[in-house]
Amino acid sequence: MPAEAGPPTTTEDGRLEVIAFGGIPEIRPGDDLAALLGDALDRTANLLPLRVDDVLVVTQKIVSKAEGAIVDLTTVEPRPEAVEFAERWDRDARQVEVVLREARRVVRMDNGVVITETSHGFICANGGIDASNVGPGSGQIVTLLPVDPDASATAIRRAIAARFGVDVPVIVSDSFGRPWRWGIVDVAIGVSGIAPLEDLRGVADHDGRIMRSTVRAVADEIASAAELAFGKTTARPAALVRGANPPRAEASMHDGLMPPEFDLFR
Repeated sequence: MPAEAGPPTTTEDGRLEVIAFGGIPEIRPGDDLAALLGDALDRTANLLPLRVDDVLVVTQKIVSKAEGAIVDLTTVEPRPEAVEFAERWDRDARQVEVVLREARRVVRMDNGVVITETSHGFICANGGIDASNVGPGSGQIVTLLPVDPDASATAIRRAIAARFGVDVPVIVSDSFGRPWRWGIVDVAIGVSGIAPLEDLRGVADHDGRIMRSTVRAVADEIASAAELAFGKTTARPAALVRGANPPRAEASMHDGLMPPEFDLFR
């Protein structure tokens, strides 16, 4: 978590624009994702030139597919525990097996849901393993989370900067559930060029009162805004968030993860 407070970053005129862009073909392992994103930016009206207050948000799904973070379920032999759980809750035992294989630890396994801690330190349903929007192999293919989402974001950021001459922060996003609420929201799982948190402790609010506990999850907020534009069924897996003016930093999404000693539910 940032140690020093600074002035809060806000949009200059209170306006934020989110532009999802299509024209990205079905991604396959080994594809040059940054080049395909650049081509799509070139083809989308009114996006160029890029601006210093832009943030590029890219879904985990296309990052994982480009990096080959996929599993062919026809090759998976589920353990008895996975089979029993799948039969009880009408799940695919092979997918449950992949979730268990990828887990650093199983937090809870009940009601048809497997909550795990991933190797990255994320706590999420099914360890981020996903069978939706996987392309022609739908039903037999699942995607894993990228091995290093921060590195994935950095590679895209560098390629976009080299091509367009503007250093735009990049967020890799994924959909997570939330405790005690129905529904999912997109959050940042990888960042480059943006601080995941904005620490406003010690800063005066509008009334002059010093804030003591306010830390904004700005990368998550931007990822969630982007998801409203690219949706789940539109084949638009990337968006430019314009006017966000986020806190710039060479940071990691790990900076936004709560240390175990602060976890009241562990």
